[in-house]
Amino acid sequence: MTRKIRFQDPEEVREFVRAASKCDFDIDVSYNRIVVDAKSYLGILGMDLSNNLTVTCHGEDKEFEKLLQKFTVA
Repeated sequence: MTRKIRFQDPEEVREFVRAASKCDFDIDVSYNRIVVDAKSYLGILGMDLSNNLTVTCHGEDKEFEKLLQKFTVA
């Protein structure tokens, strides 16, 4: 599953990373050629949060997908 997301502030990043850390599969966050682990708070903060980011999940988790909808952009 791949989705486009956007964060408004670092607290949203913290919430996202907390939820991603509970998943037992890999989740990547990417922008252009940069790919970081979604479970890395500092890795995501190091990205340009003013742009849409791409989240790629290598598994399924209903709770994580529900939270992901909060950050999904149209």
